[in-house]
Amino acid sequence: MPRFGGAYSSKTPDGDRLNGQPTPSRAATEVPATTDQFVAWVRGAAPYIHAFRGRTFVIGFGGEVAAGVRAQSLAYDCNLLAALGIRLVLVHGARPQIDAELARRGLEPRYHNGLRVTDADALECVKAAMAVTRIEVEALLSQGLPNTPMAGSYMRITGGNFITARPVGVVEGVDYLYTGAVRKIIAEEINADLDQQNVVLITPLGVSPAGEIFNLAMEEVAEAVAIAVHAEKLIYLCDAPGLLDADQHLIDSVTADEAERMFNAGEGLTEDLDLYLPCAIRAVRRGVARVHLIDHDKDGGLLLEFFTHAGVGTIVSRDPLFRLREATVEDVAALVALISPMETDGTLVRRGRELLEQEIDRFTVVEHDGVLVGCAALYPFSDERAAELACLAVTPEYRRAGLGDQLLRRIEQRARAQRLERLFVLTTRTAHWFRERGFSEIGPDALPRQKRELYNYQRRSKVFTKPL
Repeated sequence: MPRFGGAYSSKTPDGDRLNGQPTPSRAATEVPATTDQFVAWVRGAAPYIHAFRGRTFVIGFGGEVAAGVRAQSLAYDCNLLAALGIRLVLVHGARPQIDAELARRGLEPRYHNGLRVTDADALECVKAAMAVTRIEVEALLSQGLPNTPMAGSYMRITGGNFITARPVGVVEGVDYLYTGAVRKIIAEEINADLDQQNVVLITPLGVSPAGEIFNLAMEEVAEAVAIAVHAEKLIYLCDAPGLLDADQHLIDSVTADEAERMFNAGEGLTEDLDLYLPCAIRAVRRGVARVHLIDHDKDGGLLLEFFTHAGVGTIVSRDPLFRLREATVEDVAALVALISPMETDGTLVRRGRELLEQEIDRFTVVEHDGVLVGCAALYPFSDERAAELACLAVTPEYRRAGLGDQLLRRIEQRARAQRLERLFVLTTRTAHWFRERGFSEIGPDALPRQKRELYNYQRRSKVFTKPL
């Protein structure tokens, strides 16, 4: 999350003094140079805040994150997510801590196919390392010092025997002993804690009905918990920015099928992605809406991923993340917010809210992760077998994502379905864009009669047409 000032204010929410000392007056405080950007960012984040309130997020992170330099920032950001009404389940790992405990006792770690083999001695190390790591994470989440993002907050951290486990058993001739797999998640108890506005912290240990303790993989526990509690999002903090393409550019989003092809190809997968990606694929196929892969070294990565249009990681979803559909009256407020900046700068003709409500059935919209990011409208002139493409708009963050082309194709399909023969558009700023897509310039006199009578000669819009 961008920091728009030099320090956190010491002013309390309901007063002007902290620890008996007066705070600087507003006039005496330097106004950041990025005030406009800050205000725009907060307003841009508002739709996500509304959408996520009351939803459940499961965040999985390894022991290197819990003990690393970003642990403090992670605690700050989790605190903010909880304060915004997001129901949080945190699943921590402890692999490096377990290896360190084994080394302290003169024992060698054993792995097979990336999974730890846990004998009786190793299990003692697992229990010791897990306990210490959990306590340290709880301590980070329990801060409340002045002049920090957690000032005045109190997070209730809970846990419990939510996981029933079973042994992995013998695989390829290797007995994994006390290494286990998830048998069942007691989702009702987790949800009961979340209903009480608690943050649930889960340590990846499970107990069998016989009372045996098993060492579990953090990523598989996070997957199983997210599925069981019907989480909106499962987040893995990993050792990469996300999935990268062949040119090492970040892939914003992939479907489960695309992610599976990438995993099977095995190209560009880091140690964490090799473990987390199969869990992500299974999770979205079993009902988790989105899985996010975020760089654990990215300061504020959770906030940037969830509260900015562009995000910073890779989203894995069952279906494509962008969705085209016909608009409904519930979209009017979002449409107003989308097109208002372009009406202000003269790119689009101004439309009042009442007119939008009357003409909403003419609009096609495109959503990104549930947020409206583009629109276009079709106004038919059936007597002359023509139609106007109007109000084609895409938010700046997605103008390189090909959404304008998708909206144009959808409008053309709607026009053909109405047996119309040509499409025309009036524009003052984007003539080249339409030329590149098969439109030819014509004069206003070639417009349908009804539209020609309404043509604004002061605006001097250029007119382009395209046969269907």
